[in-house]
Amino acid sequence: MIRAMSEDPIKMVDVASKPVSRRKAEAVGEVILDPSTIDKIHAGKTKKGDVLVVAEIAGIQAAKKTADIIPLCHQIPLSSVQIAYDFLEDRIRATCEVTANYTTGVEMEALVGVTTALLSIWDMVKYLEKDSEGQYPVARLEGIRVTKKVKEPL
Repeated sequence: MIRAMSEDPIKMVDVASKPVSRRKAEAVGEVILDPSTIDKIHAGKTKKGDVLVVAEIAGIQAAKKTADIIPLCHQIPLSSVQIAYDFLEDRIRATCEVTANYTTGVEMEALVGVTTALLSIWDMVKYLEKDSEGQYPVARLEGIRVTKKVKEPL
């Protein structure tokens, strides 16, 4: 295994001289599940309770804690975090939209929020997704990406 070595010191980028602006970012991703699991989530018939409410809270909490998870991210005072879902036959698509008035963007917060929401969905229904050997032949995360980044002057 090769380890990257840099002569530059590791540091957080100094954004103090940048002007504060309105920042928005949106990230999406999907959790692929067996269609019968999707049906149970949609009907509210899972062992751990309301999957989407728990995942929404988890995604919001994670977005707020991004600087604790990603080492060189700035601690950004977020104005809003919103998680939304779309049901498809074999997947749930989650969207996380984050806004803040700050000197740097919020795309990492949106990515952490959407990924955590998807992971929470998987966690709450993993008992439905395991096969007889305890493996997950269908369940997976896909397409996690930033779909929108906006910077507007105040």
